[in-house]
Amino acid sequence: MAKKKEKTAKKPAPKKNKNQPGIVKYFRGVVSEVKKVSWPSRKELINTTIVVVSFILIFSVIVGLIDLGLGALLELIT
Repeated sequence: MAKKKEKTAKKPAPKKNKNQPGIVKYFRGVVSEVKKVSWPSRKELINTTIVVVSFILIFSVIVGLIDLGLGALLELIT
């Protein structure tokens, strides 16, 4: 008589958090890259911020004037 192979239900191994080493490796890479960044000096940062804020103010005034002009033009038309 042929012996039947008994299928034993194997219990799945407890899941290990496979993402953990990848996440740790990722953040270590991030820290390594941030250390390589050449950060601006305080003076450069202040000057750049002043330039950006100035341009924003100038362009907002320009857009506001165009909006007022077009609004007035539409009032004349209708």
